[in-house]
Amino acid sequence: MNTYLDAHRQRIVKLADGRLKTPAQPQHMEMHNEWCGNVPGSTLIIPVADLAQHIVQALCYFVQNGACIYDDLNNRPIPGIEKFKHLVDIENPLPLSYVEQVSATEVTVELSCSCYAGALMLQAMGLGGWMYDGLNPFSVLGASGDPDVPGLGFRFDMIPDQPLPHITGLEGILEGHCQPHFKDMRAAVESVVKRKFGASGPFNAETKGPYKETDAVRKTGAPINDEFIDCVATMAQYVQDTFGRFPATAPAIMSLMYLQAHKLDTDFYDTHFTDGAYLKTHAEHHQNWG
Repeated sequence: MNTYLDAHRQRIVKLADGRLKTPAQPQHMEMHNEWCGNVPGSTLIIPVADLAQHIVQALCYFVQNGACIYDDLNNRPIPGIEKFKHLVDIENPLPLSYVEQVSATEVTVELSCSCYAGALMLQAMGLGGWMYDGLNPFSVLGASGDPDVPGLGFRFDMIPDQPLPHITGLEGILEGHCQPHFKDMRAAVESVVKRKFGASGPFNAETKGPYKETDAVRKTGAPINDEFIDCVATMAQYVQDTFGRFPATAPAIMSLMYLQAHKLDTDFYDTHFTDGAYLKTHAEHHQNWG
């Protein structure tokens, strides 16, 4: 059964019956994982990130700190950015490609750390498992091009003159902060701002928290007004209009590292390995869990 954990809304959503199809073929799987990748009896956990939202937030961060971007891929400034020269330094902009590379790297770290934390939890529970990236993310998310390998069914588009599909989201479940899931990039920026400052947002004084003066702490977030949103939206919409996608060079929806869980065959390790090949939690798993 395929399920989706929405941590933000604290809910689990069933996506489909049956195991995700990842055929043991080179176009779908790195073949050194053929013997164990997503095999029956295992649980495959697939962290997925909205990289488009992460880059919108990066643009917000830059504007808060007086910075903007320019299109280094076409070697030109963002049209209209001069209107915001009292907010950002238009003479020393950051390259668009750099912002997207850094954002993709940051998201990769987050996805990998989540899998690593999960692997530690598996050991504590007495389960076997591993983190790996040996499945084709296009096959996993639903952009393999093979109708027999539908993946998770995420929407993707083919952009003219670009060889790879641009995956943008799963409708009603995890929609990237980009078009076509938002009518324009200003709407996407407004959504990010709402998540930060709206109901239950981390910078909303009404949001509960662990501090003795939670409302005072949450109110310290730098405010974002309409002009600020205009500035960020100007840059984001330029990217969408110029490249036919947002982000320009990175995926809107990103998945790379996976966590797989299974029961450990301790008899195999007892036969072929020396003592200490597995933990006490693994040795006692059957006793504790049945």
